[in-house]
Amino acid sequence: MSRREPITELHSHLEATEELPLREEANRWIGEAQAVAADLVDAPDDVVARRIEHVRELLSHVEETGHPAADEHVAEARALADRLSNADPPE
Repeated sequence: MSRREPITELHSHLEATEELPLREEANRWIGEAQAVAADLVDAPDDVVARRIEHVRELLSHVEETGHPAADEHVAEARALADRLSNADPPE
């Protein structure tokens, strides 16, 4: 799996929450994380390495979204962000 695939998947999970009824505070954090993730889809690896930490920090503020499907998407997005954060950069 290339590094781009988990970035795209991360963004897709966050994007999937857009039409769901979320708690206002969770919606703000998820929306900001989604915007950063969207920028990472085509970003150079050094930018991804720096900015994925920002996505992780934003998602750390989301405890509960108020919607079970959104909670699952956020959990998947967190796992992908953690994996990307711990991944060795490609040579």
